[in-house]
Amino acid sequence: MNEQANTFPCGDCGAQLNFQPGATSMVCPFCGTENAIEDAGDKTTPWGERTDASGAIEELDYKGALANTLDAADVEEVTTIRCPGCGAEVGMDAGTLAEECPFCATPLAKEASHSHRHPKPQGVLPFAFVERDAKEKLKDWLGRLWFAPSKLKEFAEAGRPLSGVYLPYYTYDADGSASYRGQRGDAYYVTRTRTVTEDGQSRQESYQERKIKWTNVSGYVHHHFDDVLVQASETMGPSSSAEYGGRSWDLAAMEPYRTEFLAGFRAEAPSLTLEQGFDQAHGVMEDMMRTEVRRDIGGDEQRIGSMDSRYNDITFKHVLLPIWLASYRWNNKPFRVVINGRTGRVAGQRPYSAIKIAIAVVLGIAVIAGIGYLVATSQ
Repeated sequence: MNEQANTFPCGDCGAQLNFQPGATSMVCPFCGTENAIEDAGDKTTPWGERTDASGAIEELDYKGALANTLDAADVEEVTTIRCPGCGAEVGMDAGTLAEECPFCATPLAKEASHSHRHPKPQGVLPFAFVERDAKEKLKDWLGRLWFAPSKLKEFAEAGRPLSGVYLPYYTYDADGSASYRGQRGDAYYVTRTRTVTEDGQSRQESYQERKIKWTNVSGYVHHHFDDVLVQASETMGPSSSAEYGGRSWDLAAMEPYRTEFLAGFRAEAPSLTLEQGFDQAHGVMEDMMRTEVRRDIGGDEQRIGSMDSRYNDITFKHVLLPIWLASYRWNNKPFRVVINGRTGRVAGQRPYSAIKIAIAVVLGIAVIAGIGYLVATSQ
């Protein structure tokens, strides 16, 4: 996302207005002028998505996107720089010649920029709290890491700014159905006897042995999938989304996309294609369909012999979700800490202090030796 496209001059002093996290307005950082974002924060639809005057957040046709038949208004072309360190597609403003990647602190050069074409965002989940609060959450997290180097805590306390970044995600909707064949297992119990020996005496004891009666079954299930969420870039790694986001993204608070929400922030462009994203969503859908099949089979245990699943009326959205990001290099290695921009949940990478670990080992040995001495002298 190009930052120069997301600038809004203050009507009083000419400075650029920035989106105010936790509010529905933009604020001038110099004179305090505040401009409300029109229609932001309107009521939700019965299915949980925000609406504006034109209706619900728009879903786009997946097959139409693959066939390049989307309306031109639903597609955008932006200039980004692909970070050589982590692969992020980072937007840069017009006056910047070089700066650090917000994801891994690798220096970037404007000369390496290229054009990037993808579906426009349909929704954005705005930041819920300001950078100052994010720094406090970062300090609290670091305070619980005893083995972290002291200089890392000094880094956090030094007031180095955090990066406010919107990450790209795809959400997929689909009508799923599956025909299946399998077996239903119903438990029953048979009384058995066994010989038990206690204190040299033998006796017979009865017990219940669990058995399963299997019955061949077949059937058909249907499930509507709504907003299956897939991270549209690999910058943060495959597991990071669950660590700092997971089910805690409150998608019901999604706003229709407006560039005002990006003012003063960055937005990473998708690096995964829609097909790559749907491959991941398809895996999630298949797991859920297996759950539906097992529920339909019933009984105490289930075996699925075959399952023929189909997904129709597939639609998608490109949406932006907020994180505060601290990226730093330690001994020439990149590390980063991520704060969920809605919930404040913190997850991150951190180096370990060899000195602190050595001290802990020495103290541990000393404690064990002390206990051993006390035991020996008390005998």
